[in-house]
Amino acid sequence: MNPVLVLASASPRRRQLLEQIGIACLVRPADVDETPRADETAPAFAARLAFDKARAVRNDAGLPVLGADTVVVVDGRMLGKPRDRADGLDMLERLSGRSHEVISAVAMVRGGHEAGRVSVSAVRFRAITAAEREAYWASGEPADKAGAYAIQGLGALFVEHLEGSYSGVMGLPLFETGELLAAFGIRVLGVRREA
Repeated sequence: MNPVLVLASASPRRRQLLEQIGIACLVRPADVDETPRADETAPAFAARLAFDKARAVRNDAGLPVLGADTVVVVDGRMLGKPRDRADGLDMLERLSGRSHEVISAVAMVRGGHEAGRVSVSAVRFRAITAAEREAYWASGEPADKAGAYAIQGLGALFVEHLEGSYSGVMGLPLFETGELLAAFGIRVLGVRREA
């Protein structure tokens, strides 16, 4: 299958989600500064990074470039990927027994045409014991995930309730991605749909 877009991400989950809906892509990870700006809201931050990633990838094939970013928010604080073990354990403790938001933004660019979408999901965790947090961290799964967990992996054991987009919590909201694909004339299910 010939690639129809460039994915500006090293995330195997995002590539797998695109493959799940029949979209072949070239993977070209973007290197951008992921520092939040002063007074930047979480949705604005995620959207800016999605666009920054898409714009940063050089694309000689003329294909549209898809960028994405995900951030977890609890008590108004954005949780990105943990810096280290202590940070990861702190994140898991903050999320334990309560609800948080997962904001995933996607952006697509080709030439002068740009479009983006944002997905917001609510996730509630059951209480997680200190021993469970330690064991989960030791599994290696949370080390490179926003909020220090992966809903598609062992982290699913903690998810008591989800309202919103499962794929968005994984890092690539497929409904919003489908909207962008349509806006750029990319067929899904063998059908070209009007955006």
